[in-house]
Amino acid sequence: MSLFSQLKNICLGPFAAKLEERRWAGGIADKNCIKVFYGRDHVPGRDEIAQGGLVKYQDLSTRFPNTLNGANIVYLVSSALPSAIVPLIKSAKKAGATVVVNQNGVAYPAWHGDGWERANEPLKFLVEAADYVVYQSEFCKKSADRFIGPCGGGWEILYNPVDTGCFVPGLPVPLSRGPVLLASGSHMQFYRVESVIRAFALVARRFESARLVIAGYLGWKSPTTAAENDVRTLCMELHVEDKVEIIGKYTQEQLVPILHSAHILVHTKYNDPCPRMVVEALACGLPVVYSDSGGTPELVGKDAGAGVPVPQGWDVLHAPGHEAIAGAVADVVGNYDVRSKAARQRAVERFDTRPWLDRHAVLFRELLSQK
Repeated sequence: MSLFSQLKNICLGPFAAKLEERRWAGGIADKNCIKVFYGRDHVPGRDEIAQGGLVKYQDLSTRFPNTLNGANIVYLVSSALPSAIVPLIKSAKKAGATVVVNQNGVAYPAWHGDGWERANEPLKFLVEAADYVVYQSEFCKKSADRFIGPCGGGWEILYNPVDTGCFVPGLPVPLSRGPVLLASGSHMQFYRVESVIRAFALVARRFESARLVIAGYLGWKSPTTAAENDVRTLCMELHVEDKVEIIGKYTQEQLVPILHSAHILVHTKYNDPCPRMVVEALACGLPVVYSDSGGTPELVGKDAGAGVPVPQGWDVLHAPGHEAIAGAVADVVGNYDVRSKAARQRAVERFDTRPWLDRHAVLFRELLSQK
């Protein structure tokens, strides 16, 4: 936790506690009516920029609107937590509300560096206080058990969903013009983008008309323009600056056309717990070339892409080799139609939003019936 965050919590602590007490002062809704609060007054709409955990709030709120006062279910995503966690949980549980935590990743030495234990304290509190924990992948459960400890209540694994009625394959972009690679998401470390660009430079030697699209937040430097300058400098060094397009942040509505413009998603984040971007790409028929670590292999499987081997562990962030990435891209291109169909089929069969929402409805009813 940063010094700013610590000072903010100290200053706002008493105010936040009073606010949460007032939120639950009137009691909670009858258990026969599911009312869910997501820990924030506003859940972004599809036309607003929202990535990571916020998108799951968007999914859930389509069926369970955000209830600001008197909710009987509090649903919190570990990667998109409000600032006043402790007073929120204490007030909600005192009022009799059920707390469900959607657990994503945790801090560990390679990713966070020194102080990872302190960074995990809010997650440890959440998981221990929760009535139920939804882990986003088997890897999420494994890493949480290791670094924050087991949960205090029931649990299950539910992979991040995708609306397969919205995220659909687009009109085929002819591969004869060269493959279009996409690196998308929140890029918080330079190695993620660097490894893709270096691999793309090799791909571009084989496919003269190949292109690379880098979409999403570039967050390893502030301001973002400084991070973007790193990207442009590397592209010029590798003589691919005219083949690389940089797109900034995007909304969920804007993401589908971005996916339709590409052939292959290249996802190089090490130990990514359960990247939603991957299932969104699969739903659009994009095979995924990925770092064979974390929860990503659980999402892609054997036929919908190609994993690039990396050492396994918690102490070093291992970027996949750019030559290996380029080789995986060539392998996917050589069998593209089969991989693309497998990607779409896997998303529809395993990750569609509707069964995910149905399961939450059943879970909420079960938990409320136990009160």
